[in-house]
Amino acid sequence: MTTTLTEVPRPVPSTTISLDTYDEEQVRLMEERCILVTPEDKAYGEDSKKTCHLMANINTGLLHRAFSVFLFRPSDGRLLLQKRADEKITFPSMWTNTCCSHPLSIKSELVEENQAGVKAAAIRKLPQELGIPSSQIKSEDFIYLTKIHYLAPSDGLWGEHEIDYILFATLDVDLELNPNEVSDAKYVSKEELEAMFSDSENSFTPWFKLIARDLLYPWWDEMMTKSKVQGWDSEKGVGQVEASLLANGPRVGELVKML
Repeated sequence: MTTTLTEVPRPVPSTTISLDTYDEEQVRLMEERCILVTPEDKAYGEDSKKTCHLMANINTGLLHRAFSVFLFRPSDGRLLLQKRADEKITFPSMWTNTCCSHPLSIKSELVEENQAGVKAAAIRKLPQELGIPSSQIKSEDFIYLTKIHYLAPSDGLWGEHEIDYILFATLDVDLELNPNEVSDAKYVSKEELEAMFSDSENSFTPWFKLIARDLLYPWWDEMMTKSKVQGWDSEKGVGQVEASLLANGPRVGELVKML
């Protein structure tokens, strides 16, 4: 069923929710303007990160756009993970993929053609969170695989409800972690990640567990053997690896049904 703009959720006021007990920098980031979308990923407006992540609004169907970056090291195919800082308001102290955040309602990050907006957002956030020099990443480094629609409570007050764009990249990068965003980071193989999942001492963001189950493991080897470096068609602007991965992986509709 197609959602019309007259049917989209109207968020409740969030001014009554106090952020006084949270980290000052994280509170500031809660004022960033996320892109509101319908379940068909049609952008129709904006609202604060705070409003978008309140379960009171999520429970009415409020939905926003997001991205998840998976960055692999070319030399050995290991995936870069980050552990979210204790200061984070949603899903603190959890392991997750390289970078996950939101495109903002600004001109450069609203561009939908070739997923240019979410790629621009990734280029903004990778330096902010992991200290990767902006000179080491560019839009054409990212391979867009698919997008998923998921809902995940963080606690009784906060949660996520997103259309999440999945971006893969194979790059050598330098790291200088921002401790207010990331408490730890490491490169892992598939086997090492599986061991982490089996260890009850570790906790993981729900979207990362979902993506790992349905996208990451089936495509990890394919990503490395047919990397952008080997299969990129610069004239068409399409990675040959992208078509191969999509041909051999699950479909978005299947993922949504699993939520």
